[in-house]
Amino acid sequence: MSTTGKRRNAARLLAIGLAIGLGAYWAGSKWGAHPPSSVQALRSLPFSSNGGMDALETENVNIYKQASPAVANIVTRAVEYDFFFNAVPVEGAGSGFVIDGDGHILTNFHVVQNAQEVEVTLGDQSHYKAKVIGADTRNDIALLQIQSKKGKIASLPLGDSEALQVGQRVLAIGNPFGFQSTLTTGVVSALGRTVQTGETTFIDQAIQTDAAINRGNSGGPLLNSHGEVIGINSAIYTPSGTTAGIGFAIPINTARRVAEDLITLGRVRRASLGVEGTAIWPELAEAVNLPVKEGILIERVIPDGPAARAGLRGGTRAVMAGLRELRLGGDILVGAEGKPVTSQMDLNLILNRERPGDKITLSVYRDGKKIEIPVSLGESH
Repeated sequence: MSTTGKRRNAARLLAIGLAIGLGAYWAGSKWGAHPPSSVQALRSLPFSSNGGMDALETENVNIYKQASPAVANIVTRAVEYDFFFNAVPVEGAGSGFVIDGDGHILTNFHVVQNAQEVEVTLGDQSHYKAKVIGADTRNDIALLQIQSKKGKIASLPLGDSEALQVGQRVLAIGNPFGFQSTLTTGVVSALGRTVQTGETTFIDQAIQTDAAINRGNSGGPLLNSHGEVIGINSAIYTPSGTTAGIGFAIPINTARRVAEDLITLGRVRRASLGVEGTAIWPELAEAVNLPVKEGILIERVIPDGPAARAGLRGGTRAVMAGLRELRLGGDILVGAEGKPVTSQMDLNLILNRERPGDKITLSVYRDGKKIEIPVSLGESH
């Protein structure tokens, strides 16, 4: 091909390329997306002043801002001794919350148990030495106090745990694994649970929640949607060692009663029946010829105690049941206030809901017959 021919082909290709490019530009300008005509157009677009939060999120944020300054990170220190009697410092941690302007703090007893030194850091990062005012070991509740030189301390309002309903939204604030002021949310999953936390300790009328609760949350507040404390986060069901969506809280009505007793009296007023006995089971009942297979065999009635004044009877003769001596011939307690009593835990639960001076009706077997006996409860010392 001649040089002239090559030049003509190049010119044709250039003309075709320009035609295609112009056509694409025309199509894009006619049907394509159009950006704002000026920077001012971008500035005029609407934006959210609350970060795009919906009403529920805004409420969560507000409750957290109001409550977190009164939530305590509790650190305990003690000294233990190893096999060779060497002193070993031991440190523990948990949560709590301020309940009044005088610096009283509610937490779990197991958080401060055996502590020789207790330090508290509030949500505003202020630090305090805390004093243990007292505790209710049965309900796993302890009351601390801190002193502020700046005057009143921020506190949380207490709600009414008896007004709760399954499905209500709840918020938990605490210090899981040492991460201070952590918020988790959930709902009330169930009410009225009895959760045994030890041989003689339990959470009565426990609040079950699916709000994430982990080690370190113990003692922290469970709040309702008004920011009121309705429970003390205390235990989790954890087959895997971590949260399984089943947490339990002590009702705040129970904790309020304990706190009032400790503040005003320095001790917890606990109802007492004034008996000592042994839980019976079918094999024992058959072996010693008892009329029932379950209940509490009353072996001793404390002189001049509530049960003695009501006429309950203790055992009159001793027999050996295996390696243990039993006293037979007394009453067998099988119920209280219409509820069955088959163990000491059953009796403790019933007494835990009563106050000294309250009257209850006991169901007992005496001489093979079931009778009802009213008793005015005393106070344990």
